[in-house]
Amino acid sequence: MLRAMEATQSDQLLKQLKRINGQITGVIKMYTDERACVDIVHQIVAVRASLGKVARELLTSEAGRCSKERKLDDLNAVLKELLR
Repeated sequence: MLRAMEATQSDQLLKQLKRINGQITGVIKMYTDERACVDIVHQIVAVRASLGKVARELLTSEAGRCSKERKLDDLNAVLKELLR
């Protein structure tokens, strides 16, 4: 059951990363099409927010794994990253 949950989370993260890739492609197209600077910056902000969400998900998952495996040194390192 745990592996199924991990696979589902992995699938969701991969889906988010592919969406981000599409957003970046869109930003490149907007730039080459000489769209308004403000519009491009709004898209860049959205991409950054999406990347931040993925990063938090990855770090939270890693913290949970370390906690379950009782790897306290690793958990402390992950928590420091999360709190940065």
